[in-house]
Amino acid sequence: MDFLFSIRFRLVLWFALILGLVLAGFSAFIYIRQVRETEAIVYNRLRLKLDRLVGGPRQTDRDYFNAFPGLTGGSDPWNAWFQVGDVLAVMAVDGSVQQSWGSLTEDSVKDLKITSLDWSGGKEFEIDSQRLTDQPEATGKVEYMFISAPVVQNNQVAGYILMGTPFDPNRQLGLLLASLAIGSTLTLLVALVGGFWLADRAMRPVQVITETAHKISETDLNLRLELKGRDELARLADTFDDMLGRLQAAFERQRQFTADASHEMRTPLTIIDLEASRALSARRSGTEYERVLHVIQSENRFMTRLVNNLLALARMDAGQVVLQQEPVDMGDLALEIVERLTPLAEARQTRLQCGNLPELIVTGDRQYLQQMVTNLVENALKYGTSQDPQVCLEVNQVNEDGQDWADLRVIDNGPGIAPEHLEHLFDRFYRVDKVRSQSEVENAAEEETSSGTGLGLAIVQWIVKAHQGKIRVQSQVGAGSTFEVLLPLAE
Repeated sequence: MDFLFSIRFRLVLWFALILGLVLAGFSAFIYIRQVRETEAIVYNRLRLKLDRLVGGPRQTDRDYFNAFPGLTGGSDPWNAWFQVGDVLAVMAVDGSVQQSWGSLTEDSVKDLKITSLDWSGGKEFEIDSQRLTDQPEATGKVEYMFISAPVVQNNQVAGYILMGTPFDPNRQLGLLLASLAIGSTLTLLVALVGGFWLADRAMRPVQVITETAHKISETDLNLRLELKGRDELARLADTFDDMLGRLQAAFERQRQFTADASHEMRTPLTIIDLEASRALSARRSGTEYERVLHVIQSENRFMTRLVNNLLALARMDAGQVVLQQEPVDMGDLALEIVERLTPLAEARQTRLQCGNLPELIVTGDRQYLQQMVTNLVENALKYGTSQDPQVCLEVNQVNEDGQDWADLRVIDNGPGIAPEHLEHLFDRFYRVDKVRSQSEVENAAEEETSSGTGLGLAIVQWIVKAHQGKIRVQSQVGAGSTFEVLLPLAE
């Protein structure tokens, strides 16, 4: 039953229907054309015989309403034109048959409807043609074609002469019709068998795709179609394989994201539980209780930042963030960030300074651009571990690919980033320093911000792309790093 609803069956059905219509139209054209040609041949032959017999409007001396000697013998030249199977009849104006020769009875001849043909002296005879089907007992069904002409005597129509002959004595038209029907039927049957074979062969890759899709699950995305060829189905299979690769990578990122998020949330909760349990295990001094509360507060801030960043990324991925388009001076924005983060830099004993800050206007959302620059500067401050840590923020105008850009750079002289980490810097929860130590937690409790969540650079990348910009990283181990953001200048 499923076969009746398959694409393969419908393709063959439509193919057979269209082919059947084409064959029927072609057969009808051939048959009708042959009938018309036969009619023309028979008509011309009868017309020639009638012209020989009548001879024209001025030959009225023959007594057509009495016996024709030439039909039974004699030497009239038209007698040679009267052949076996031909029919000749003379009818009065009232339709009565005066004389007839041939195989048809007078009753059959009377069935012919003679059209009143206008005639005036000096004009040629007007010829009327029609067909009659008779069924003699011996010969079976025979179709005749007749033509008629008026008999003119004393410039008046005295009657009519009818001459007929079998239309298709050898039944060639019937044989032609049977041949066309049998040939069309056989052709249609062969086309149906070939159509089923071709449809099955053409739809086989679809079956492979369907079976493979049934085997694929969320936990196993390793299967691929790998169909050979360069046709549409092969390209569809290649597209399907590419889609599976992207889905597999997306599921792996999702699993990694879930595992990393769980780990990041579990770490501060574990620290909070350990500190609270240690504080409650015995009586402590006020200073110790204060230290425990600072640690708990620091971990709470870390979780708050983590949750806020996760919610922000979720809104960004869902397309729920609407950017406000307004002119923003990147030089003024950079100066504002330096002034706001200077206390944090001093707490970390790092020099935060400004480079060139010209007035460069871009179109974008000031709040998100501010968050982008802040994340980059905080990231540089966190990794400033050299003897004289420095972070420089500068803005310049550059021309790249025929377009003017605002080039914002955050430059530090920290330890640098190894090449194997550079391609993963903007991955979520990716951090070069994998472990948060207890000393880092205690130091973070004394600072304005906690340690990183591993989401800051992912947010930076999203903001840059949302503003049709570019972000690049250059780093050398032991010499520092440079984060460069290009934003298109406003016209």
